[in-house]
Amino acid sequence: MLFNPTMLRFGVLLLVAIVAFVLGAYVIRRLRKDLAAEADLSSPLPLAPDGLPAHSYHAVIQQLKQQKHELAAQQQAERRKARVSDTLSATVLANLSCGVLFLNASGLVRQANPAARKLLGFASPVGMRISDLFHAATLRPSGSRGMATDLEQALGPALKGKTVMQGLVLDYRTPDGHSHVLELTVSPVLAEDASLMGTTFVLNDQTELARIREDEQLRREISAEMALGLRSSLTTIAGYAQQLAHSKDSDLAGQLASDIAQEAAQLDRTIGSFLAGARAAATSS
Repeated sequence: MLFNPTMLRFGVLLLVAIVAFVLGAYVIRRLRKDLAAEADLSSPLPLAPDGLPAHSYHAVIQQLKQQKHELAAQQQAERRKARVSDTLSATVLANLSCGVLFLNASGLVRQANPAARKLLGFASPVGMRISDLFHAATLRPSGSRGMATDLEQALGPALKGKTVMQGLVLDYRTPDGHSHVLELTVSPVLAEDASLMGTTFVLNDQTELARIREDEQLRREISAEMALGLRSSLTTIAGYAQQLAHSKDSDLAGQLASDIAQEAAQLDRTIGSFLAGARAAATSS
């Protein structure tokens, strides 16, 4: 059997296969060790799932957390500044003697300070339109050329964001019947892109000033009328005096003297009435 050529050939092939298997296993094991060593040299640290080294990955996470914390602190600081600014603005508006209204781009009142509510006679004008607020107001004619006498027409350019309107004077009557003379300044509020954000109305109560001006005008008219009356009385007295100087008739002289006395008395009454009115005006003011 040992000398059988077929069996001998089979045994040689088996031996060669075993040797080849052993050599192959040895080579594969050696290659694995070399690959592991190269991997250790090229990537000495463990890798994160996205392929970054673990320490780099954790550093990025920590940096993102730090940035998130800083952003949250900055947003909180901005909100605190905004609250302080709103509080300051509200305090300033609440203590202003002039009325301030803010209308949004749709023409609705969004904010009104206490002075504006008092002047207009509304507990809360928020949500109202200009036509509702000033329906009982009339615009006083201005000396400016081309100035509109209709309030809505005069306010049109300012409400559209085109210009600032100043020096508008209104005769205004509150819902409970009180009359005011209001000086109105209208200013559009524009955004950075020049779009209209809203409109501010500043109301100044000019009632007392208007009354003083009217009193002064009346006094000027009275003074002019009194001056005319005085001139007329003096002219009459001078005429009577000239007649009296040239008259030789005792009866005519007596009549002229009586007429002069009457004109003098009338003159005294006129001056007394004027002085009494001036004293009353000074006392009331």
